[in-house]
Amino acid sequence: MIPRHLIAATALLLALAIAMGIYVAKLRRREAITPIPSRDEQHVTPPASGRTEQVTVWVARDDSGTLIPQSIVVPSSPEKQQRAEELLRGLLDFYVSKNSPHPLGAGAEIHDVYLVDPGLAVIDLNAAFADEHASGVLAEELTVVSMIQTLAANIPGLTRVKILVDGKDRDTLAGHVDLSSFYDVSQVSQLARQLSAQ
Repeated sequence: MIPRHLIAATALLLALAIAMGIYVAKLRRREAITPIPSRDEQHVTPPASGRTEQVTVWVARDDSGTLIPQSIVVPSSPEKQQRAEELLRGLLDFYVSKNSPHPLGAGAEIHDVYLVDPGLAVIDLNAAFADEHASGVLAEELTVVSMIQTLAANIPGLTRVKILVDGKDRDTLAGHVDLSSFYDVSQVSQLARQLSAQ
């Protein structure tokens, strides 16, 4: 004869198994109705409409540790701030492309570029740009120098650049290159010339 407490325990476990089966079925039905959005973010540049212009950006190459001037076409804008954003987004297109010479992490974006006063530019990156960036002095330095030199070569009168992440100060890009202070454009341009001559 089977003890009464064993029959009760078996009945309870059977009831729990049936309840869990019903719950899982409901979850699957809900997931089918409202699919979870993909987490694989990709940088998407809106299609250029209207006038365009040819500009020079400074593209970092990890294989040689150099910067290479590259001509690209970006949407033309009479506003300096909008032009600065288009320049850096054009540069970013190189870095997020399939065969990138200097790959950045998935989801890397330039939020905005602000021309605060004569001579000062503030670049606001998203968190994925910094969080997914390859760690290392050279890789981080190439990224920062390429962005600043691209702006300096196309926006006359820049003397200083500040880099923020999600609108806030950050100590480093990915553990090495200092983002806490302002960059002197003339010193960065000198470094860019050295990196392009190697």
